[in-house]
Amino acid sequence: MRSSVLSFLAALLAALAIAGCTTVRTTQAGAVGVDRKQTMLVSSREVDQAASQQYSQLIAQARQKGLLNRDPAEVERVRAIASRLIAQTGYFRSDASGWRWEVNVLTSSQLNAFCMPGGKIAVYTGLIEKLKLSDAELAAVMGHEIAHALREHGRERVSQQMATNAAVAIGAAVLGVGDAGASLGSLIAQVTFTLPNSRTHEIEADRIGVELAARAGFDPRGAVTVWQKMAQADGGGPPQFLSTHPSPENRIKDLEAYAQKVMPLYEAAKR
Repeated sequence: MRSSVLSFLAALLAALAIAGCTTVRTTQAGAVGVDRKQTMLVSSREVDQAASQQYSQLIAQARQKGLLNRDPAEVERVRAIASRLIAQTGYFRSDASGWRWEVNVLTSSQLNAFCMPGGKIAVYTGLIEKLKLSDAELAAVMGHEIAHALREHGRERVSQQMATNAAVAIGAAVLGVGDAGASLGSLIAQVTFTLPNSRTHEIEADRIGVELAARAGFDPRGAVTVWQKMAQADGGGPPQFLSTHPSPENRIKDLEAYAQKVMPLYEAAKR
């Protein structure tokens, strides 16, 4: 009997997943050639709305604690770099210019930065100050994070989590152990702050990030030097917001190759 129920629920889950999923191409390939199709189980609107709520809560908490945008000069610098990068996002997707972009600096010793779905950016002071980042290096980090948002990696990872949670929920229902679900807001928080990016997502963000930086007039080789600094931080391990894959050595080689590939865009931007 349990086997029959499990088979029925598995078939039902598969049918619902097929009905609800969409295969999309979130960005243009750009000069770096990122052109992978993605399967989504949730809409951009839903993810962006949930991300906006999570971001607003984070900013409100930082403001209450006196940790939000404490150094006007630092905030101005971060927002100026972000503005130049955001101006180049149209090369990858035309709707990005209409996003409700927000850029804030949080006082924290963490080596961290992120761009949530829909363009909600935060940079931690620890990243800038501990690593003594140049403008090109800071642009590399922010370009990488913006690339995650352009590629909708958060939405893709939420979709993957939803599929996993649905399978777990079926097992829980069959075993009678209760609800194993999670709200969309909590999933957004997980993929932003807890779960590491996949190797594929990191490579895509690295490559798009160097192109955004180059088009914005920042030396794309800053991505190489900032990664070298990051790899040496905290006893040789990378910061929390970067995946452990690919290996630092392979990542640096890939960044060197793609930084060189977009050098003509950087030279053109300087002119």
